[in-house]
Amino acid sequence: MNVLTVVTHPRKNSLTYSAMKSFNEGLEYKGNIVEVLDLYDNDFDPVIREENEPIWESKKIITTPDVKIEMDRLDRNTGLCFVFPVWWYMPPAMLKGYIDKVWQYNYAYGQGRLAHERIQWIALAGSSKEKFQKRGYDKILERYLEVGLSEYTGISKCRISIFYDTLKNEGSSNMCEKICKESYNLGETFLKF
Repeated sequence: MNVLTVVTHPRKNSLTYSAMKSFNEGLEYKGNIVEVLDLYDNDFDPVIREENEPIWESKKIITTPDVKIEMDRLDRNTGLCFVFPVWWYMPPAMLKGYIDKVWQYNYAYGQGRLAHERIQWIALAGSSKEKFQKRGYDKILERYLEVGLSEYTGISKCRISIFYDTLKNEGSSNMCEKICKESYNLGETFLKF
């Protein structure tokens, strides 16, 4: 399967980036072909400007050159993975802007749907699982990713993996090894969920 992995983190030496690389290694071990989109490295502009705004009364898909590049990238892959840090209990603004801008009306929802078979979300949360669950932030994030994005755009096979306490031992090799091993396993089992 061709899989697009979208990573969102300003630093290449981050735990998020390491998790992404391990996930991709697991995918490749099972014979999948991986394409990586690093939103920061690509200087992706997440801001919707007037020329990117959907025309709600029309069936036309609004495609500026930057959006067209990303739609083409999506179209040549049948699987998706997003790897990101959790900031303020949600994906970073860069990733939210990518989805807002590229998953256009009548392309990803409305008259059209994404044609991807499956999607994996890998979220790295700095707080503990207990703190995250205390106010239901885990359920809010899961519902947003599964129902609000995946199902709404036609992707029925969705798996969400949240790694907690990532800031507690950020420099720890044990933490990095644990998350990288689990990310690798997610890549290996991508076609099985």
